[in-house]
Formats: sequence, C-alpha cells, structure tokens
Amino acid sequence: MDTFEKDGNGATDALPPPPPVPANVVPIRAEPEDAPEPAKKKVVRVPIARRGLGSKGQKIPLLTNHFKVNVTNVDGHFFHYSVSLSYEDDRPVDGKGIGRRVIDRVHETYDTELAGKDFAYDGEKSLFTIGPLPRNKLEFTVVLEDIISNRNNGNCSPGSRGSPNENDRKRLRRPYQSKTFKVEISFAAKIPMQAIANALRGQESENSQEALRVLDIILRQHAAKQGCLLVRQSFFHNDPRNFADVGGGVLGCRGFHSSFRTTQGGLSLNIDVSTTMIIQPGPVVDFLIANQNVKDPFSIDWAKAKRVLKNLRVKTSPSNSEYKITGLSEKPCKEQTFSLKQKGGKDEDGEVQTLEVTVYDYFVNYRNIELRYSADLPCINVGKPKRPTFFPLELCSLVSLQRYTKALNTFQRASLVEKSRQKPQERMRVLSDALKVNNYDAEPMLRSCGISISSNFTQVEGRVLSAPRLKVGNGEDFFPRNGRWNFNNKKLVDPTKIERWGVVNFSARCDIRGLVRDLIKCGELKGIHIDPPFDVFEENPQFRRAPPLVRVEKMFEDIQSKLPGAPQFLLCLLPERKNSDLYGPWKRKNLAEHGIVTQCIAPTRVNDQYLTNVLLKINAKLGGLNSMLAVEHSPSIPVVSKAPTIILGMDVSHGSPGQSDMPSIAAVVSSRQWPLISRFRASVRTQSPKVEMIDSLFKRVSDTEDDGIIRELLLEFYVSSGKRKPDQFIIFRDGVSESQFNQVLNIELDQIIEACKFLDEKWSPKFVVIVAQKNHHTKFFQPGSPDNVPPGTVIDNKVCHPRNNDFYLCAHAGMIGTTRPTHYHVLLDEVGFSPDDLQDLVHSLSYVYQRSTTAISVVAPICYAHLAATQLGQFMKFEDMSETSSSHGGMTSAGAIPVPQLPRLQENVCNSMFFC
Repeated sequence: MDTFEKDGNGATDALPPPPPVPANVVPIRAEPEDAPEPAKKKVVRVPIARRGLGSKGQKIPLLTNHFKVNVTNVDGHFFHYSVSLSYEDDRPVDGKGIGRRVIDRVHETYDTELAGKDFAYDGEKSLFTIGPLPRNKLEFTVVLEDIISNRNNGNCSPGSRGSPNENDRKRLRRPYQSKTFKVEISFAAKIPMQAIANALRGQESENSQEALRVLDIILRQHAAKQGCLLVRQSFFHNDPRNFADVGGGVLGCRGFHSSFRTTQGGLSLNIDVSTTMIIQPGPVVDFLIANQNVKDPFSIDWAKAKRVLKNLRVKTSPSNSEYKITGLSEKPCKEQTFSLKQKGGKDEDGEVQTLEVTVYDYFVNYRNIELRYSADLPCINVGKPKRPTFFPLELCSLVSLQRYTKALNTFQRASLVEKSRQKPQERMRVLSDALKVNNYDAEPMLRSCGISISSNFTQVEGRVLSAPRLKVGNGEDFFPRNGRWNFNNKKLVDPTKIERWGVVNFSARCDIRGLVRDLIKCGELKGIHIDPPFDVFEENPQFRRAPPLVRVEKMFEDIQSKLPGAPQFLLCLLPERKNSDLYGPWKRKNLAEHGIVTQCIAPTRVNDQYLTNVLLKINAKLGGLNSMLAVEHSPSIPVVSKAPTIILGMDVSHGSPGQSDMPSIAAVVSSRQWPLISRFRASVRTQSPKVEMIDSLFKRVSDTEDDGIIRELLLEFYVSSGKRKPDQFIIFRDGVSESQFNQVLNIELDQIIEACKFLDEKWSPKFVVIVAQKNHHTKFFQPGSPDNVPPGTVIDNKVCHPRNNDFYLCAHAGMIGTTRPTHYHVLLDEVGFSPDDLQDLVHSLSYVYQRSTTAISVVAPICYAHLAATQLGQFMKFEDMSETSSSHGGMTSAGAIPVPQLPRLQENVCNSMFFC
C-alpha cells in the first residue's frame, strides 16, 4: 500500500509540522524489541495539496460574495467553558432556547465576578471567552420571570409581554412568576487564536476548526440578540417583507447564511441569501384552512390538524401570553368542561369548592370575551396531559418564525423556487444591505478579537474555458454556443433502429395516432429508423380506480396475451401528472421482471422540441449515442485516451426529511467501451437510512465471491472495452461535506481497491478522487453586468482553499436566478494530471449528458448516478417491505434493522442507460 504515500508525480507531500503535545498527555511506553511483529500500519490518506493553478481560457474579472476579514489579535486565546443548567431541585434544563436568556441574565447580574468579560454562547452547552474567566469553575444562581416563551420574538423585548389577567393566572396555576436556575460554568479547553493564522497557511488542525467555530458562534449570537430564527449557519429576521407564501399554510422565509472560510486570500466571511420554510403566522384557524386547503373551519380534518399543530407556539388574546400547543380537546368548546375554583367558597371539609364549567361558558360569561365561531370546534390544549389547559380556537395565534420541517409537495417546491429566485445584481444588492444591517463592527466580541470585516465583494480572476467540439451524425462537427446546441437539421451520431415496440396508454385523453406519427417522422429526421408500433395497449377503464400495482399487472397481462415475444421497447403514457404513482411499479415491472426498456411520458403540449427530447432519451436507453466529444471520437483526450480509464460517478440519495425509515439508495455509474467517456451503466443498492458512506462497494460473500458494486462494474468494463482492465480510475463523488473527505479517501477508496485486488491480486491501478459539491454558498458575479458568469468559467485562486486542490466551475449557462457554481475538490491524483488537463476533463464531462442539448452544471456521471438512485428509489415506494428484506443495515438496541433490497435488473437492461 505504500504507493499511496506519494502523490502522482512521485513527490512526497511535505507534511505540516506535528501538533504540539497537550500538557495532560502521558506518553505510552514503547514495547520491547522482541514483542510480536505488529500488523503493517495502514497509511491514512489525506487530501492532496494543490500543485499549481490552471492557465487555459480567456481571463475575466469577477466579484464573489466573500468579504475580507482582518484579524489583528492573533496572540490571544479563546477559552472554552462547558455550561450546565439546572433548576433549583437539580433537574437538568431540557427546554431549548431558555439557555440564552439564562446566560444573558448571568452576564448582567454577575458582571464583576466575570471580570467584565463578554461571552460567545452557542445556546446549548458551550461558552467561549477571550482570555480566561477569574476561576476555572464558577457557579451562579439566577432568577428569570415569566418563562413562557422559548424564544423572544424579534418584535418586542423579552420583558415587555402584557401580563395575563388575574383570573387567568389563578385558573392556570402555572409557574409563571419566576424560576430559579443554577448555572455551572467550567473550563474545558484553551484555543490559541494563532490557529487561525496557521489555517491560513494551509495548516489546518482541530484548533483552527474550533477557533473558526467560535467566530461563527459570535455571529449566531449577534443574530439571536436581534431576535432572529437560527438554522445552522443561517439566520432569519422577523420581517414580513422576507416572507413568500408557497401554499398550504407554509411561507418561504428569506434570510442569510454566513460562515468564516480560510482561503488563499486570507480569512473571509462568506455571506449568501438563504431560505427556510416557516409556518404562516397569525390566527391558528387561518393556518389550518390554508394547510388543508378547505373553505371554512367546519371542513377541517381535526386528526390531521392535531398532528400539524403539536409543539407549535401560540399567543393567546387578550392576555398576549405565549404557550406551546400540546394537543386538542376531545370535545367541542361548548361541551368541553373543566373545574373552576370558586372565589372564597370552601366546603365544610375546608376543600376549595369547584364548579364544572364549559370552556365556552367560562370565556363568554366569566371573562366577557365574545366568541364568533369557536363553540362547535375543538379547543387548543396548552397544558400537560394530566392537567389540560384549554383555549378557544379563535383566541390563538401562531407566533412568527416557527420552522416547517416536513417535505414540500411538488407545487410548494415549484412556488418556492420561483419566489426565491434572484438575478445576480439583485442578489448583490441584498447582500450589501445585509452587511450594513448586521453592523458587525458593533459586536464587542469581534472587536476584542481585533476583527474587522470589509464591506466590499472580493475581486477574483476567472478563466472562461472554450466549449469542447462535439460530433454529430454524418461526421459533422459543431461548437456549442453559450453552453447550448440543438439538433435542428442534424442527425444523431449513433442512432438506433426501433423495430419491435408498443405503446401503453394509462392516460384517458391523448391523440395516440398523431403522437406516434409525429414521433416516427421526427425520428427519421434525426436518423432513427422507427417501424410502426406493434400495438397500442389501452387501459381497460374498469381498472382506472384500482391501486397502481394492480393497474400495472393487468396491463402486462394484456401485453403478454397479444405480443409474440418481449418487445425491444415500450412507450408508456402516464396520466397528466408529473409524479404519477404508476411510475415506480411500471419501471420495476419492465426493468426488473421483464428486461424491457421503457420511456414514460405525460404529454401536455407536444411539439417538435418535446419529441426530440423524448427521442434523445430513447436513443440513449436503447444503446445509441446522441452526440459525443470530438476528442473522444479521435481518441485524443489528454491522459484518459492514453491508457484504459474507467470513470465512476457515486451518489447516495436519502428519503425526504419526513421518512426516516426509507432506506438510503447508493448508486454508482461507470463508463464503458473505453476510449469512450459518453457511455455509462449503473449499479444501485439500498443501505441503512441516512448513511452517507456507500457500504456495498466490496461485499465478500465467500473466498471467491464478491457481490459488491465495483466488481459488477469492472467485469462489464472489461467485456465492453476489448478485454482490458482499467489502469486508471477517475472517481467523482457527490454529496459529501468536507468533514467526510477522509472517509471517502480511507473507507470507500479502500473498498474499491479491495474489489480490484479480489479480482486480481497483482493489479494496482492508479486513482483520482474528486468530490463535487453543489450546496455551498460561494457565488460569482460579473462586475457591472446583469448577466450570470459565462458557461465554462473556472476559478482556482483567491477564494479557494489555502492548501488543498480545489476549484469552482460554472459549466452551464445560468438562465434564471444566480448561477450556482460546482465546487470540485481533488482529494487524490495518482495519475498526475496537470491543473489544465483536469479542469478540461471536468468541463468536457459536463457536455456528454445524453438527455439534454446543454452543458450541465455538474459532471454527467454524477447526474446519472443521481437519476439511477431516484428511479430505483421509486421501486421502493410501493413495496411490501417484508418480503424483500435482507438483514444488513443499521444497528439498533434490538440488533440490525433489515434493509429491503432492490430487485436486480434483468441482464439485458442492466448494462443500458435505463436511467436516462
């Protein structure tokens, strides 16, 4: 394994100096000489250092949303203290959000005992100061009035809530007046600020990450003090101008992301616009009507309402107190009773006399509050299960800035995308304003660190790579313009023939004859010969209301009774809906059970453009190619054409936030038929929910069997590439954060190497590992221009990592909103690419995506992996999970949870681009 200690040029990386040994470490005694030989120590790989900058392309000046940070005080130390909060009776405080109020009170009350120091508190268990507190362990007691709310709401100061009237207080007997807290602050660690300077020289350590975390916490605290909602590194002000209704009682709320980043140009603050979902504030009843899309309160489904409302915070009028909803009353307001204590009256045993009153009566007759519509609706319960506290629905209003965390439906998502778009110049203006509003110069902690933040966008130099030349049919070459091209008057480079095929119609209204005629005609123009279809299979109307699995079964019975053998291809018309629930079962039946290639459409407007796009997908699925790179045709791709090279794209897709039990789906696609880099096939497996590392790359079943993904891909590459084993692997990995880079390099790559060794012990191919990230917050702008950066723009200076080999690429033409560049991190390169060759290859791989006639924003193998995972994920939706489960998966207290396995695809489709 020692080949991995060197980088591809044979030069060993210069290692940073070893970290200082902490004072409390006791050295371990070395073993004597005659001890048994230890197992050979495994080399731990770390991301490689940058080897230089690219120089190809037309230079272009750009601005980026990084703001330069100057740090003058690097000699000091941050002191980290752990905080524990408890009530008087030593019960720990569990409620979120109280922490900040308690710590603020400690800060006000005990200023002298704390030597006047400012705190950076993360709201949970960590607190940081600059320089030490007077003692290593401090204990305080503080009293807070009126613990009703978890978080004060940006509009009023915590102390200014209207006090509930007397009766209310008596009735509720809540610990409203005040609570006493015990606070223990004890020393945990000391972090030198020098670590920030070290990180800027590329020497990252635990210390430097912690030091930057402290700076991020200072910014979060700054936002919390302004009454913002905090979500990880983003914050959202309570300002209705930032809210956009996306339907269903949900609002998109616009705020800002901010984080400190170490870059080649020094420390910078990266600020970007960010959006989160919140519950529509205001009357609870309005929210429920919008959420369930009903016309009045009397049509509300209360079982559903109870689930949605649980744990949301409401303000009640007229007292304006804040509570958390615990549930709804069983009975309507005019029937729901509670025991009202009588004033001054005690019975002969000295017990306080009570009277059973309905909630409606109490509010209308005792409190003289008019209720217009609550009488027949359930009440809102804000009490404990054993001691409920009811309020009529119309007196309750939802507090602003409460997150909505469920998955959005298709319409909400579309509406959110549309409403959160911003053109580049508007985004720059919003970010400039944010810097002014935040007024970081006034933040005392930042001032004590000697930190000042520039208000100017950082200037960087980009380079625009020219688009690769493409090949189409009849030996024609052409150059894409502005990241796009079309097939008008052109033939496909490798068109297929479609001879045995049929049309399946699940859609009630569609002119099938016309559609088929136009498809055949359009095919001829593109060079695809299409025979008339064997048959059109119409769905029997009596099954239209049946469950999806039944509809698919019945349709297949019909097809099998009429067709002499399996068709080459089926065109399937789905009902007019984007996410038809027939899709998963239909794909599964075709691909896994019958090995039939299928194309689904749900046509609304059929024109030439639509038909061409459908044909591009069909041609790719049936083994044709639509266009290819000229350098691939002549094979002259630097490095890749010289030796057999396999290109992998790896991605894991997880269920949406609400479905915790849906298995995650790992997909790996691999290139085939070297020297081509436009043809791919996919291998997909399920794994435990929410696990990011792919666990089935190598799966040893016995001494001779490996049932893993990689072996399957390698065997196919060998067959399709003229019996050659790849000498070079270029691996693109999607969806991992910087904290997981080492796992990709040491866990996943090890599995891939094991799979190779298992096939042939003597085989040692070379590896290139590149991570692609889309969800980061760096954006680029053209100064003084309303347009997005041109397609092909690459940036590898100034805002990139001080040591590691990374670059940003905008390969596509951003049509709407602001282009989101893809951030590529080259973690390993044993092949020894020059920066230009590697950036060129990544750029070229954005032009081989067979489904579209545009450059795409991230390399094709990653897009394909994503498509394959999504498509096979649809298989799982309608599964009876029990019959296909296997017993590998996450551990729980009860042992392994079985993860349902995906059915394997039939031989004849598993090597196709079925996912296209």
